[in-house]
Amino acid sequence: MAADNDPESEVFEITDFTTASEWERFVSRVEEVLNEWKLTENYVEKTSPEKGAYINGSWEEQSLDIHFADFKFYITHHFLKEDCKKENGKSEEDTLPLAMQDLLCMHNDFPPRAHCLVRWYGLREFVVISPGANCEAIISESKCNLLLSSVSMSLSNSGCQVPMFVQIQQKWRRIYAGECQGPGVRTDFEIVHLRKVPSQYNHLSGLLDIFKSKIGCNLLPLPPVNIAIRYTYILQDWQQSSWPQQPPDFDTLLGGEVGGVEFGNLPFGACEEPISELHLATTWPHLTEGIVVDNDVYSDLDPLQAPHWSIRVRTADNLQCLLGDFITEFFKLCCQKESAEEILGRVNAEEEGQENSDISSALSKLTEPAAPVPLSKLSVSSMVHSARRRIRRHRHIDESPLHVDMLNSILLYLFPDAAVEKSSDKEKTTQANSCRPSEQEKSPDDNLYLQLKSAPCNSLTYRLALCLCMVNYSYGGLAAVAHLWQEFVLELRYRWENNYLVYGLTGGSPDLRCCLLHQKFQMLNCCIERKRARDEARKVQEGNRDRERKVSGGRASVSTTRETPQGKSWDSWSDSEDEFFECLSDQGEMESSHSEAGKDSSKLKADGRLHPYNNMTLLHSAELLYVPVTQEPAPMTEDQLEEQSEVLAKLGTSAEGTHLRARMQSACLLSDMESFKAANPGCVLEDFVRWYSPRDYVEEEVVDEKGSTVIRGELSARMKIPGNMWVEAWDTARVIPARRQKRLFDDTKEAEKVLHYLAMMKPGDLAHHLLPCLLHAAIMKLKQEESVENIPSVEKSIQQAASQANKLLHSANYDYKKLEDFINQLVTMETVITEARSLKAKFAVDEEEENGEAADELEKFVTLLLEEPEVVVLGAGQARIGRIIHRLFINAQRAALLAPVDDDLEPAAESRKIPDFPPPAGREILLRTCVPRPAPYSKALPQRLFCVLMKDEFRLAGAFSADTSFF
Repeated sequence: MAADNDPESEVFEITDFTTASEWERFVSRVEEVLNEWKLTENYVEKTSPEKGAYINGSWEEQSLDIHFADFKFYITHHFLKEDCKKENGKSEEDTLPLAMQDLLCMHNDFPPRAHCLVRWYGLREFVVISPGANCEAIISESKCNLLLSSVSMSLSNSGCQVPMFVQIQQKWRRIYAGECQGPGVRTDFEIVHLRKVPSQYNHLSGLLDIFKSKIGCNLLPLPPVNIAIRYTYILQDWQQSSWPQQPPDFDTLLGGEVGGVEFGNLPFGACEEPISELHLATTWPHLTEGIVVDNDVYSDLDPLQAPHWSIRVRTADNLQCLLGDFITEFFKLCCQKESAEEILGRVNAEEEGQENSDISSALSKLTEPAAPVPLSKLSVSSMVHSARRRIRRHRHIDESPLHVDMLNSILLYLFPDAAVEKSSDKEKTTQANSCRPSEQEKSPDDNLYLQLKSAPCNSLTYRLALCLCMVNYSYGGLAAVAHLWQEFVLELRYRWENNYLVYGLTGGSPDLRCCLLHQKFQMLNCCIERKRARDEARKVQEGNRDRERKVSGGRASVSTTRETPQGKSWDSWSDSEDEFFECLSDQGEMESSHSEAGKDSSKLKADGRLHPYNNMTLLHSAELLYVPVTQEPAPMTEDQLEEQSEVLAKLGTSAEGTHLRARMQSACLLSDMESFKAANPGCVLEDFVRWYSPRDYVEEEVVDEKGSTVIRGELSARMKIPGNMWVEAWDTARVIPARRQKRLFDDTKEAEKVLHYLAMMKPGDLAHHLLPCLLHAAIMKLKQEESVENIPSVEKSIQQAASQANKLLHSANYDYKKLEDFINQLVTMETVITEARSLKAKFAVDEEEENGEAADELEKFVTLLLEEPEVVVLGAGQARIGRIIHRLFINAQRAALLAPVDDDLEPAAESRKIPDFPPPAGREILLRTCVPRPAPYSKALPQRLFCVLMKDEFRLAGAFSADTSFF
């Protein structure tokens, strides 16, 4: 231990000064990056950048991470991608680097959208070294000098002629120091940044003094200094323009809502002014020192006399747009997991639980073998009506989330046929059906709903989505949505129980191209149609029996009593397993069969005939082959088809499973066979195949025993396979006409399924199902508004949005993140249309409609303002557009200056003091010359000073070149 504490035992470390230091490693790394990016090769540029190249060209960049010890830097190469290629070659001794040539180029002064170094120095290629994301700024002078020396060494060692900058001080100050080296020349880039503008440098003459003193040229006379000046004026006051939204109408049902519209229309537009500022840049591009006077006493720089005007607009941040807000709030409903009962609350938990149990067990109670109470009191409708009465008894009108007047108005909009007197259901049905073709005539080519898997425009589902969206945003939110949905389902149940067709739905089977909710509504309509047809058939049959009773006495009454046992209603009888279905189309045949009963006894055996089939006769009889009256196949929605497919798939591939699957799929085939046997007594399977599947009956010409050619037919090969399902079904099929068969489609059961599905649906799931309809309506609204404003970029975006929505909405599970991005795209399009509308109002495009050429010019100018960062005003202040802009500034000046001094000054004196334009918000002055430096005998090199004078900023960005050979 003593040896360890002995000072003499310590090991002295020898420092090897031949090892590279951190600074040398950093310089070497910068050189490696320059070589990797091929910036050390010298080029001979034959052409200077074209006018507008900095605006229209494509700016690109490439970046890498480098380290100085443990300090992280980003090194970034910015360059303008040009079509013309640079030619390799050795640059001549008197050829300046491209950066020095760009300092004097006058084609691209004041580019509107570019890196700040491009604007200040006019460079088309440069490299920037900046501190890393979480690294502190380079503030100390010693660190700044160290970095600048590193840059100088890297450029000198590599021979790179691309200027390199180092960002110093705080990032928000945008201060860069840099250097560019060439053969015998060097340019230093320096920046001065102050908070306030010194009074002696607040004009052109003071800035010229700074520039001349900095270049220190002793030549007499001094070479002329080229001057470019840009003054920017900002217009913020839009008091002369109209409000972007119509004021609320407090006398209407939707009174008090900004942008309130009637049901069926989505609102559109911004709630505030979308254009926050209009920037007018007046430019004097080519001036010399003696032409213009600008000092602390007098200035020649009148904006109306400026040869070049350009305009840019600044839009409002986080603009609130009504259409976007409506869709976004509705989209949030999709994430809600609460049920309607949880949202609305339970008024009486026990009573509500009893009512729900009654409703849910209604079907099971109906099928019980013995009921302690009459069947009429156990019907689903009676239970629902009793539950409805109890709910309304306990719920006060004031406690309803949705006001009763609003609720009634919405329901009347959704079901306009409810206004018709309910006593005449035929009139209502005729009116409901008659309105459908007219709706289709309005938009015959509108197939957008097929792309989006939505619902047709003006259909019940489409209108329901619009109403729920409006209710959610303006009239109570989630609770109001749940309330409206409950009342909507009750209205559907009322229509089912009273045989009223649901308004706003096309007839026929559910359209699988539409959303699932629309299919459910169509399925309910199918059930109502079948129920109505059955009731109509019953009425016709009873009428026939009444006529027969008058003719033949009491014989018909006996049969009627036998067919319909006493004590059962027709509706309860239709739910029985042994119910006989009577097709509506069979009634005429029934009447004809009864009338011909005495003429031909053989026709008594045939039942359910429709018409002869192509004059064919039965194979084993001379009787004609008749097409039978058959049952229509059961309509199905897409979820039922998926469920059926899953059941069939679970049966497996075994022989038993395959046989069972075939039997399940042949229910319709068996029904048709039974109908065919009833219509064609004495028929065989070959007769049925000839009608049902002609391809499976093969006919060929053969020569018989007598030598004559006859046509003989037989079943196809697949029909002769042992165990063929068709043969088995034919053998088991009984002779039963369609009206006596068990129904393939039990409308009562299917309707209760649909109503139960709708009643149990949560508001979040409802919003999920209706989202395609709402997005469909939003796209249609954007199309409608865009057609008025005629904005090509928005029109193209809408087409792209429709194709994108097609992919998003056809997937089984929605990607909510992508849907949110899609909604943001719709909001962006709404914003652009709103901005265009605001600009057209400000530039009075509508007032120039009589002058077509002027209106087209203004409309084109507004379109360019939305698409381009800056738009040149041809003719400057003397043109039509220039005069409009001038008038806008005059109105804003009067509005801003008249009010405060209205009581202090006389009108005549006041009018003389109001200038047409406000003080310039920003002044940019660019000074350029080419002088020998540092000695009179040095090479003449470009010198440049860019000056920015603003209210809270004073910046001088100088590029001063010097001859390193002759100094």
